[in-house]
Amino acid sequence: MCGRYATTRARQELLDEFQVQLDAADGDIRPDYNVAPTKQVPVVLDRRPKDAPEEEAAVRQLRTVRWGLVPSWAKDLSIGSRMINARVETVHEKPSYRRAFARRRCLLPADGYFEWYVLEGQDDTPDPAGGEKKAKKRKPQKQPFFIRPKDGAVMAMAGLYELWKSPEDEWVWTCTVITTEAPDDLGRIHDRMPMVVEPDRWDAWLDPELTDTETVRGLLVPAMAGTMDAYPVSKAVNSVKNNGPELIAPEESGDGSGGHSDGLF
Repeated sequence: MCGRYATTRARQELLDEFQVQLDAADGDIRPDYNVAPTKQVPVVLDRRPKDAPEEEAAVRQLRTVRWGLVPSWAKDLSIGSRMINARVETVHEKPSYRRAFARRRCLLPADGYFEWYVLEGQDDTPDPAGGEKKAKKRKPQKQPFFIRPKDGAVMAMAGLYELWKSPEDEWVWTCTVITTEAPDDLGRIHDRMPMVVEPDRWDAWLDPELTDTETVRGLLVPAMAGTMDAYPVSKAVNSVKNNGPELIAPEESGDGSGGHSDGLF
């Protein structure tokens, strides 16, 4: 699953990159090096302006929404923390996502995402130091990795958005990230990764008038092996309280390999 990522592009850069027509993002858009579920995140979507007639074309918008999709029928926001990801294999048929998949698709700009790799030799065998009767299983040690496009381009993660009406009669915008199987070179770290939409498919993916399920599914193509760079980073990212460029800086492994994944596996 994708549970943390970084998005640091400036507001104007996002407006230009995605050819946004309407800046509807609330407040400042500041670099976030440790995006976690329930945070407000920037998304790009196509939608007709409020109260616009049906024949009016959808407008490309930049918005900030809550990460963790809340279906319109949900009783409260808490369900969103369990719906930060949707699997590409089933997103079109799951009751929580299928309506959004048909008409409410979005892109989540990211620089890259984090995954945690269980270090070799750090299994859950009992700790002999605890004695025969009091032996406890060791908690596996995990090394965080930052995974990003090798060319430094923005990652346009495929997502869905939803509008939920609160008991106070306020509309809350929420979203989820669609995930897919990771290619072999990344699958060693984690078997899933965010689904990335290539620039030449952005318009079709965001088009709310494109509702044919198979056509929409055909827009989602898993990343090819060798297109992403993965390297170990500081365990400071484990705490959502930490936030800064140091979280995505390569952490030297101390073995002279430069700390990159091809020197670790």
